[in-house]
Amino acid sequence: MIRSEIIKSIAPVIRDHLVVCNIGLPSQELFMHEDKPSNFYMLGTMGLSSSIGLGLALVQRATVIAIDGDGSVLTNLGTLPTIANNVADKFILLIIDNGSYGSTGDQPTYAGRKTSLAAVATACGCENVVECRAEETADVLREAILSEQMTIIVSKCESGNVPVSVIELDPAVIRHRFMQEVAKRNA
Repeated sequence: MIRSEIIKSIAPVIRDHLVVCNIGLPSQELFMHEDKPSNFYMLGTMGLSSSIGLGLALVQRATVIAIDGDGSVLTNLGTLPTIANNVADKFILLIIDNGSYGSTGDQPTYAGRKTSLAAVATACGCENVVECRAEETADVLREAILSEQMTIIVSKCESGNVPVSVIELDPAVIRHRFMQEVAKRNA
């Protein structure tokens, strides 16, 4: 499986939750598979999906799922100790680890070599860390949601991309409709 297939497989699982999705192709793939006002598409900040997701989870009651990539997490490794030291129940970080910078041409990352992001998260103090095969991602994510415990999931998949269109929504529209969803869940 490649990242797009994982995103397609988890779309029904994350449908009723707040989702912050990584910049580039992951956001475009989520938009293609199932656009929802509860999806916040990152359009210009590599490495911050996990940080924004954590911040959101810390200040409200709904489940928040941040979808990030190995390349983005590697550009912001400070997010893992921050997550470990600021536990937010109902926060799930899903790292789709394809061992490459998929949005910029599939250049290899260190996660595709010797670096294990699951081991790094554990070493940073994250308590619920699960590494899984791509095919297991939807089930592992479903279990994490039901547990209502902060969970880091590292889903190992193949590198590769599918053709996708650019997200045609204006960034202000993405923010506005997402904030309306956040407000609904906290009413």
